[in-house]
Amino acid sequence: MEQEEIKELRSDDNDPLFDKTNMLCKTFPSDFRQIRYFTLLIVQSAPNEIKELNLLEQQISEVIKNAVKHGNHCDINKKVVVWYSFSPTHAHLIVQDEGEGFKDLEKWNEFNRKRLECLHKQNFEELTNYVSFRTKQSDDQDGGNALFAALEYWNGGFVYNGKRNAVAMLKKFQQKRRGVNIDGE
Repeated sequence: MEQEEIKELRSDDNDPLFDKTNMLCKTFPSDFRQIRYFTLLIVQSAPNEIKELNLLEQQISEVIKNAVKHGNHCDINKKVVVWYSFSPTHAHLIVQDEGEGFKDLEKWNEFNRKRLECLHKQNFEELTNYVSFRTKQSDDQDGGNALFAALEYWNGGFVYNGKRNAVAMLKKFQQKRRGVNIDGE
């Protein structure tokens, strides 16, 4: 693709997004029925100045859902730990499960590269092969679509740890002051 940067999933234990300094922390059981409740417990800490609160809530819910479903396989005895920090200019989260980690990260990146190439070339016939990403563990509701959205939404980074059972993410919000956009940090 011409000069266009393709966003990819990465794995890096040393990424600064894994710094938990001054972050709040909550631990939840892997109860699929309570994901919305867990998400609301976290989002309630976000300041009112965040204009994209609904999108933020949706993204956080998806990451927790992936940890519960794919990481811990809905085993109620396994925990999901969420570290989080919010300000008017950022949302920073780290979500960790007790699973084996996202083993198909490289396969997902290759799938996404091909999907984006089809979109760029407007090859819609070939694009039908890249509608949803599936693994041997996938069920009918899985398709990797949450990861496509996550790479776009988390504009400050979206990175897995080395084991790939934790993901750190940062959203930078723009603020308006006196009619001028100021980039969030």
